[in-house]
Amino acid sequence: MENQMEKQEVVIEAKNLGVFFKAGQQEDYKSRMMDLLSKKTKEKADADFWPIRDLNFQAYQGEILGIIGSNGSGKTTLCKMLTGILRPDSGELTVDGKVSSLFSLGMGFKKELTGRENVYLNGMMLGQHRRKIDDYIETIKEFSDLNEFFERPMKYYSSGMKARLGFSVASHLEPEILILDEALNTGDRAFGQKAAEKMQDLVKKAKMVIIVTHSLRYAKRNCDRLIWLEKGEIKGVGKPAEVIKEYKKTVPRRDRKSAKVELEKITTTVGNESVIKAENMGISFKINKEEFWALRNITVDIKEGQVVGIIGHNGAGKSTLCKVLTNILSPDEGTLVMNGETTSLLSYGAGFNEQLSGMDNIYLNGMLLGIPKQKIDEKYQEIVDFSELNQHIDKAVKKYSSGMKARLGFSIAAMLKPDIFIIDEALSTGDMAFKQKASEKIQEIMGQSKAVLIVTHSMSVATKMCNRVIWMEKGQIMYDGDPEEAVVKYRARVDELRATKE
Repeated sequence: MENQMEKQEVVIEAKNLGVFFKAGQQEDYKSRMMDLLSKKTKEKADADFWPIRDLNFQAYQGEILGIIGSNGSGKTTLCKMLTGILRPDSGELTVDGKVSSLFSLGMGFKKELTGRENVYLNGMMLGQHRRKIDDYIETIKEFSDLNEFFERPMKYYSSGMKARLGFSVASHLEPEILILDEALNTGDRAFGQKAAEKMQDLVKKAKMVIIVTHSLRYAKRNCDRLIWLEKGEIKGVGKPAEVIKEYKKTVPRRDRKSAKVELEKITTTVGNESVIKAENMGISFKINKEEFWALRNITVDIKEGQVVGIIGHNGAGKSTLCKVLTNILSPDEGTLVMNGETTSLLSYGAGFNEQLSGMDNIYLNGMLLGIPKQKIDEKYQEIVDFSELNQHIDKAVKKYSSGMKARLGFSIAAMLKPDIFIIDEALSTGDMAFKQKASEKIQEIMGQSKAVLIVTHSMSVATKMCNRVIWMEKGQIMYDGDPEEAVVKYRARVDELRATKE
């Protein structure tokens, strides 16, 4: 494949490419105030930090190039250099074409604006003329499958809905080079397949597509070549199957039993005590003077010891349900009784202050969760060690990749041992090694917590890690019961909707 690629037009070329951050440059007055609050001292490194150094590679016309590697390996930094957000401090970078990028989900969106308004805003930020956006606006609306949400403010969107709209905008405005940095990790199964087909169509019309992902299966299925980055250096380039094989060899095998933890059926003892009990619960929003019910007639009784998976399309009401259970929202009708303190991990890095360091955010998030400072002091080093972010913990979170935020967010929530633990797509951006470790931790939490709720688009997680699954659609519960049966019914619904549209 490499010989064949070398005959094609070179679109991107990097020669001895590098970028560095000066030690301590992320500090600001907020960080110093949090230092006083936490009474911790920071040791400043004397040397500059090079997240990328001496990179040499070429990218070619007509290919879908994947970039893989563990959290903090330099993937997001490289993408920011390709888009011009960061300038190289060493070497040369040549990019022949206009780059459109989609970093994580909905980056650049304004939550007070509607989906339609954000399409125009993002389109113009990408350098498109309004008349061109006019030509594509209805196509973007249809492709995103947001239906009536397209005309609603984005503060009511789930993370998956933001991802849908972000991809739809970036992919339909005829980009020459499209970069997707973990942008579709929160998308549901049907949209993920449609997006993959759209990327194949894009490379026929544009120059190339670059995908940054932790999903090795997705990379193998959709990419022509892979670049494997580790600690800012290229460890492998070539055919996806071959690069993935070499990458997997470097993932630590904790032991034979734990290495298979994600594939083992979770078993817990279910008690008679109700931990979460809702009767005819509903949540409504006033949007453009109209009443919209995000949740309606929700009746559930979750018992002690249950691990409940929550599945459904983007916009089904899953994240809204989580926000109600964590007291971010209050029911507008019906009743809700919670028997225990709730710790939630809503997406990755939810609640993080981007200007503050990782250390500061541990204290900030812990206090927001109602955890006494003394307990955070006791758990601080355990949180840092589990997240494996020791060398990054004093850096501002704005310099973290999405995967690093996922690591830290999970570590904070998991180490503080909640009564009720809610995970809303929080590990969608984690690398393979950390997902394995996090899965083990979830098992441990299951033995300590009263109940665990896992919001997921992964049917494997739903069937293997849960002993009960709730399928939601349009703010209502479609099925509540056996995981295998829930997945069968949900997939049948996905196929039915796809057939209807075709």
